[in-house]
Amino acid sequence: MDIRKLEEKLKELGQPVFRLKQIQKAVYQDGASAFSEITSLSKDLREKLDFEMKILSFESVQILQSKDGESIKALLKLNDGNFTETVLIAPKPGTWSACISSQVGCPMGCKFCATGKLGLKRNLTSEEITDQVLFWRQYLKSNKISGNFSNIVYMGMGEPFVNWDQVRESLQILTDKNLFGFGSRSISVSTSGIPEGIAKLAEEFPQVNLALSLHFADDQKRSEIMPVNRKNNLESLKKSLQAYFQKIKRKIFLEYILLDRINDSRQDADNLIKFVRSVGNAHLLHVNLIRYNSTGSEFRASSRNRAQEFKNYLLKNHVGATIRKSAGDEIAGACGQLAGKS
Repeated sequence: MDIRKLEEKLKELGQPVFRLKQIQKAVYQDGASAFSEITSLSKDLREKLDFEMKILSFESVQILQSKDGESIKALLKLNDGNFTETVLIAPKPGTWSACISSQVGCPMGCKFCATGKLGLKRNLTSEEITDQVLFWRQYLKSNKISGNFSNIVYMGMGEPFVNWDQVRESLQILTDKNLFGFGSRSISVSTSGIPEGIAKLAEEFPQVNLALSLHFADDQKRSEIMPVNRKNNLESLKKSLQAYFQKIKRKIFLEYILLDRINDSRQDADNLIKFVRSVGNAHLLHVNLIRYNSTGSEFRASSRNRAQEFKNYLLKNHVGATIRKSAGDEIAGACGQLAGKS
């Protein structure tokens, strides 16, 4: 929802200042999906606002839900005809997390990523970013789905630090107590490895969680599959993480997609252990292992046994690690799979 536009419209209609706060509470906190649902407003005002404004900056055109009901993916059509995606996941019963996008497509070109194949079409605005969270609040309310919607991860389509101005504003909106009211520590921003962005996050949002999509601890492999590494290699990432720890002593999550016979060997695990130890503060680096969601590329997921062996070896060598639950192939879980077909 465009707060500035709403504020201007209310002034134009001669409404008192407190009307804005009434609407903000109804929309951002109570999940109202239309002005007509806000009964604290007069019928005349509701009708005028519904006629002249939309609460969301897009419309959902496809929603897929996993069989267990613990992951839901939405394809969203933006006002200019572009598409983006967002996912709602229940990491544990009664708790919901939203995975949101920051761009239409992505400029980073990672070979295993469906979004990377799309290239960058444009950045999302702060309104389009935060509206994804608003969409899920409305969805949970309208479908009478119980649970605590408590976490947000910038891990959908796009590289957040390439769209920092809009991502920064979206973080301000999401943590504003008069709007969404999320705590900073309940929000995570994931990057493929932009040192300048890591520094900005540490400086401007020190309580927001940082996740680094590492995936390879070998420069040759990482550069081949993740072009960002050609500019920002493992040494530069190590230094950026060390600088981060000088400012903030908070846990960093290292995302590591397991690709069969590509980055899941004992040598790959040893390289990862070496990287973690080289950064220092190893107790604050936690590895999230993710079995690959197939995107129709040449890559395949590591077997469950191989993933478990990889995790156990990390733990044996005092590197914190978990195997993260996947949204699953049944809802086209990998970022960009739905938008790429639209």
